[in-house]
Amino acid sequence: MGTLYLVATPIGNLEDISLRALRVLREVRLIAAEDTRHTRILLNHYQITTPCISYHEHNKLVRRDEILAELQAGDVALVSDAGTPAISDPGQELVQACLAAGHAVTPIPGPSAPLAALVVSGMETSRFLFVGFLPRQARERRELLGEIADMTVTVICFETPHRIIETLRDIAETLGERQLAVANDLTKRFEATIRGTANELIEHFTSHPPRGEFTIVIAGATLTGEHKRDRQRLRLPAATVTRDTIADYLRQLAAQGISGSTAVRRAAQALGAPKNTVYDVWQEVFGKQ
Repeated sequence: MGTLYLVATPIGNLEDISLRALRVLREVRLIAAEDTRHTRILLNHYQITTPCISYHEHNKLVRRDEILAELQAGDVALVSDAGTPAISDPGQELVQACLAAGHAVTPIPGPSAPLAALVVSGMETSRFLFVGFLPRQARERRELLGEIADMTVTVICFETPHRIIETLRDIAETLGERQLAVANDLTKRFEATIRGTANELIEHFTSHPPRGEFTIVIAGATLTGEHKRDRQRLRLPAATVTRDTIADYLRQLAAQGISGSTAVRRAAQALGAPKNTVYDVWQEVFGKQ
């Protein structure tokens, strides 16, 4: 029974790869790569001749069985186009299939764009949340941003150059004057990390057309006195929260311009009430408006 090795590869600079990773890539019987053309640049640079096949979102079901068959005879390495595989790519599904089949799975740690952006951002690193690529649809993107609005942890996400300005506008609208760090083309020749509020970054990218790959680091929410009182309410037994209390709290949020799923979520968190109960009360109070 072979082992599936999850090999982290450079996110830009080809020198950012470990000696162990190079050894494993030479010794395995097969390399499964997100894009073989991209991976061949790395393999050719280090004169690695191991056979390489593609494994990506569009062929993962066909390739999965092929990779499992190869693992019966020996070891296989999984690599993504950049960074650590199984992060924001179909590698996670392959890992699950290998574990279900009884194969060992071993990480070969190395470069990671989310961690690189986090440590260079200057923001809190002890607690953070990585959410991958933000949704393409504006409504879904704003809903996700609304879900993290009250979180005090640092949030990390990916974004593409053609959506970065639109996403920054949504961040400004949803999160307000939150501090951000946008890392562009990390470890590459023209890498840059731009810091500021969403509106300041919109101004920057309007005058400097965005190119390359972006990782956005968002500072966590700052607990105000009101938020701290809300956190204390979380400790109240659910039985003490009446529907009238929920309705009053929802009216307060609505008066602040907060509505819909965001208001329901905040009220449920603040009052320690079931979200479906809060939603029912919202419908009773505002459903006909």
